[in-house]
Amino acid sequence: MRKIILAGIGIVLIVVSILGAKTIIANKHKPKPVKEKVVKTVITDTVLNSDVKIVVPANGSLTAKQRLEIYTEVQGIFKTGNKLFKPGQEYKAGEPLIRIDASEYYASVQSAKSELYNSIAAIMPDLRLDFPDVFQKWQNYLSGFDLSKTTPKLPEMTSDKENYFITGRGIVTSYYSVKNLEQRLAKYTISAPFTGILTEALVTEGSLIRSGQKLGEFINPSVYEMEVAISKTYASLLKVGESVVLNDLDNTETYTGKISRINGSIDATTQTITAYIEVKDSALKEGMYLEAKLDAKTETNAYEMDRNLLQDGDQVFVVKNNVLELINVTPVYFSDAKVVIKGIPNNTVVLKKSVPGAYSGMRVKYAKSLDTVE
Repeated sequence: MRKIILAGIGIVLIVVSILGAKTIIANKHKPKPVKEKVVKTVITDTVLNSDVKIVVPANGSLTAKQRLEIYTEVQGIFKTGNKLFKPGQEYKAGEPLIRIDASEYYASVQSAKSELYNSIAAIMPDLRLDFPDVFQKWQNYLSGFDLSKTTPKLPEMTSDKENYFITGRGIVTSYYSVKNLEQRLAKYTISAPFTGILTEALVTEGSLIRSGQKLGEFINPSVYEMEVAISKTYASLLKVGESVVLNDLDNTETYTGKISRINGSIDATTQTITAYIEVKDSALKEGMYLEAKLDAKTETNAYEMDRNLLQDGDQVFVVKNNVLELINVTPVYFSDAKVVIKGIPNNTVVLKKSVPGAYSGMRVKYAKSLDTVE
């Protein structure tokens, strides 16, 4: 009986195993569930070709339009003046910047002037006898001769005899010698040619100044220039007098300048042309770094879009019947973030924002707003 029971249990286990195997095999061939395909949402724009103004960016640092490097042609001790010769010191036009001690040289100038006066006085008796008609004008010249002032110009000689007589006495030679000394005496004082500010001082009061030594730099802080290099493509489009918008690096301040000069030659190495932008503003300082936006030209029948939407340099995605397609275009100008292109028909729907993994034939749907983009 025991053997019969064990045999029955074994048969039951075999049957159950066979049925279980058939069930597993049958379930293996059931179709897998199909995942729903995700259709990406895109932001689009409808193309309307128009005139696009091409703005060429450029940058550079400001330099004073009026700049004076101060050098001396004479030697002497730097005398103390009313203002300290220090950077940041302001001077008005005509105000002395530097005074060099010229007492010794001044004495030699006065001696030469005295000799000229004596030479003219010595010929006065001869003029009275031989040239009575010109005596009075030379008498007036002597009366107006002041040793403490600049030597006056010699009277105009009206005849050859008078000219020969005056020249033969060495009067003309002495006069120009004195004028030469006076010119050099004037170099002991360096005056401001315009109202400005001292930006560099290389000497101090009491120091010995040597001929040819650089003393400092002086600028006019009211007018600045910025030198920018522009591609030769736009060389013929720039015009003197055109307005230019300037921004600082933080884009917090905006200034207005104008093109004051354009170089007549192109740099052979960089193939660029140099333009100079003049700008006036009390807030500007020499050395400030600014960015300029030059209006180069206007491209007609064109469209501007983000540069990252351009595919392979000459293609863009368009949307037709909710499907992406690539079309060929002609780029005409590239900036850092934008590209100006031609060749897109009006009313064509293009992407306004790039789509990761986009490809031709990809199904998409339109977004109602930027926040609904998946």
